[in-house]
Formats: sequence, C-alpha cells, structure tokens
Amino acid sequence: MDSSLEEEEEEEEEEEVAARSPAAQARRALLPGLHLPFLPPQFYRPASSHEHKLNFKKSKEACLNYIQDAILQKQWKRAAEFMTSYVESLEKDYSREYVGPSEIIWRIGTEILCHHSHSNMKEFNSFIEQMKTLGVKRYLKVCLEHAFHLLCNGLTDEAYQNLCLAESWRFGEQRVIQDKEIKLIQAYRGLLDYYSWSKQKSIVLEHGQDGFEDLSVEQEMHSCFRKAAVNLKEIIEIPGVWDQFVKCYVDLLEFYGDHNEARQVLNEYAYNSKFPANPNAHVYLYQFLKRHGESKKSLISALKILYDIVPSHELMIDFNIMLQKSKKRKKRQLGLEVIFSALDYAGWKENVKAWSCLARQVKQIVISEKHLDWIKQEWKSRKDWWPAFHFSRYLAKRNWQENESLSYEKALVAGILLGKDCKYFKYVSHQGCKAQVERFRFLKKFVNKHNPVHLRISGLSDSSLQS
Repeated sequence: MDSSLEEEEEEEEEEEVAARSPAAQARRALLPGLHLPFLPPQFYRPASSHEHKLNFKKSKEACLNYIQDAILQKQWKRAAEFMTSYVESLEKDYSREYVGPSEIIWRIGTEILCHHSHSNMKEFNSFIEQMKTLGVKRYLKVCLEHAFHLLCNGLTDEAYQNLCLAESWRFGEQRVIQDKEIKLIQAYRGLLDYYSWSKQKSIVLEHGQDGFEDLSVEQEMHSCFRKAAVNLKEIIEIPGVWDQFVKCYVDLLEFYGDHNEARQVLNEYAYNSKFPANPNAHVYLYQFLKRHGESKKSLISALKILYDIVPSHELMIDFNIMLQKSKKRKKRQLGLEVIFSALDYAGWKENVKAWSCLARQVKQIVISEKHLDWIKQEWKSRKDWWPAFHFSRYLAKRNWQENESLSYEKALVAGILLGKDCKYFKYVSHQGCKAQVERFRFLKKFVNKHNPVHLRISGLSDSSLQS
C-alpha cells in the first residue's frame, strides 16, 4: 500500500516537473487548448518509447513541413495547431532533459501570434516573456523583436522600457556576442530618443519660447538630443548598413548647426571601403550637398557613383539635367548615356520626365548635326529590342489614350531613331494631327525633315530599312 502511494506521489512529482519544463511553458504560451483535426494519422498512432525516439526526427520534420505549408497558405489556426503538436512532441521525448529556446519555436510562434485571429497583445507578450526565460543566447534578440512588435502596435513607451531593461542585461562570459547585440539595442533606443526629440522640436518650433512650459519642452528636447546622439553615433561607426540611424543622426547635427560633422559622417558612410556598397549612402550625401548649396561638381561626383551602382535610380533625371547643362562635351555625352540606361528598365517605360529629357537632347543633337555618333553608340546595343520594348503599335495606342504628353515625347524619339515609317510615330502623329493638336503637326514636320538621320544612326541603307 505504501509502495503504491509512493509510486503515485512520484508520478505526480514527475508531472509537475514536466509541467514546469521549458517545452511545456512554450506550449502554454501558444494558443492553449487547440483541437488538432488536421494532424495526419502518424501523429496519433501509439508507439513504444524506443520506436518513438527512433522516428522522432522524421516526425518532427514532417510536422515542421505541415507548419510551413499552413503559414505559406496563411492558415494561421491550422499552423497554431501543428505548432502546439510540435512543442508537445518535444516535451514528450525530452521531459527529463533541458530543452533550450528553439529558434524554430520562437520564430514560428511569433509569426503565428502576429497573424492569428484570436491572438491579442496580452498573449503575444506572454509568449515573448516565455521565450526570454527559456534561454540566454537569444535573450537580446527576443527583446529587440518584442520592441518592434510593441512599436508596430503604437506602444512606444512600452517598447522604450523594454529596450532599457534589455540594455542592462548581462549573462556569463559571452561578452563579445552580447556587446554587439547590446550596441544594437542601444541604437534602437537612440532611435526612440530621436523620435521623442523630433516631437519636442515640433512643439518648440510651432509655439516658440512664450513661457515656462515651452522652456521645459526645450530642455526636454535637448535632453533627448544628447541621449540619441550618443547611441546613434556609436552604432554608425561600426561597418554596416545603418541608413535610418545615419539619417536621424545627420538630422540632429544639422538642426544644431554642426554641418562639418554631418558632412564627415556622410562622407565616411559613402566612401569608407570598410562599409558595404550602399546606394543610399550616396543618395544621403547628394541630398545633404544639395541642401547646403554645394558646387555642381560635388553633386555630379556623388550621383556618378550612384549611377554606377543603380543606373535605374530616380535621381538619374537630376543627374541627366545637370550633365546636359554642362559645357564639357564628355559630361553631355554621359548625360545621354545616363538617360538611355534608365529607360532600359521597365519601371521607367512611362516616365514622362525621362522621355522628355531624352527627346530634348536627341533633338538638340539632330538640329546641330553634331555628335550623332553619341546617339549611334547608344542605339547600337538597343536597336534590336527597344522597338518592341518601347515603340510597338500597341503601346502607341495605349500611351495616346492614357497620356498625351508621354506619347508626344516618345513619338519624337521613335521618329528620330526609327524614321518616319516607325509604327509608333505614325500612329501617334496621325492621332495628334487628327485631333488638331498643334505640337503634333510640328512633330511630324520635324521628323519628316530629318528622316535621313535615322539611317546614319542605324547604319542602314534605304533597301534594308524596316519600319
């Protein structure tokens, strides 16, 4: 009798230990009490302990595949049920051993709770707190993700407190890894300090210094500036891609008139070889130089590097305009190359400004009869595919119906590059003249007058010319 009681007590004790196990905590953190109607039969089939352990890896992978499939199909309830089963499987096999905070449970569980229709902020916070207590290696990463989720839900103060607590956390001897993650935590806290500074700045600029209340706001603004500047400066000195941090730090420096420091930060971010190639770094530098009225030479230099990295960037129109205005022949030729390159990309096909820039420069070259070789050089690699890409009859109809200005600029370019028999030019010029739009009459006369130019550009004879 006593022995049976002792066995029952031992079983109860084991159950309590299992209930306190990390896997059990993680399971409870997910939506509790979910029915599992979609689980395949093998997850219900009873098996011996030995057989279950042998098949555990295979079953676990199968379960993860079902979870992945459910997530990809946005079946969040189904994914939660599989996830609960997955965590229960871990607990059943290893209840006597410590189960670390599996990144799979953390990552997938977070994704499910972010989208599940029955999930709420309280349940999400509970799950994240469980993930924090399950281990130390991912503690700071979990804290950071928790802060992001709080920010996405408008809980800025709670996110700030979360980052402050994480910043003061240390464990064991993993100092190097922790220090890197702590710097990231500090950087995001600096970003929130910048956000507070920006709000206080708006109040000060709106109301001025009319009383004690405004003075207190200004003092709070300066306090936020100091805290933000320290953390932002520290993170951007480490080689990496820190776009948002750089922008905020430069904004702080510019507001307080430290333009030299701001320029140095942007130059370092753009040109330091230790930092990865980053087109945004050159965009920020160009925008800064432009704001402060720097020379055209400096602006062109910044955009030239951006062009080499991203020839389809929206600033290529600015770059082309500056180059066209240059007195140097090489820069004007580069301007033609830049706008041709931009129009190679589908995203630019209906950009009126881009076609206007190309039409203007091509027209100037044709009228002057100088530098036709520039056009010939650019057209040589495009004459086989641009006609179908830009100048089909279908596009002529659509462009005419949707945007008259676009069709006009494209028709001018098409007429010069392909001649008066080009389908795009013929359709648009006919419709324009039919609608009695004056500029289309001038367009038709101009292309007819300079029709031989396209022969010289294409290197074709009359007999081989095709429309």
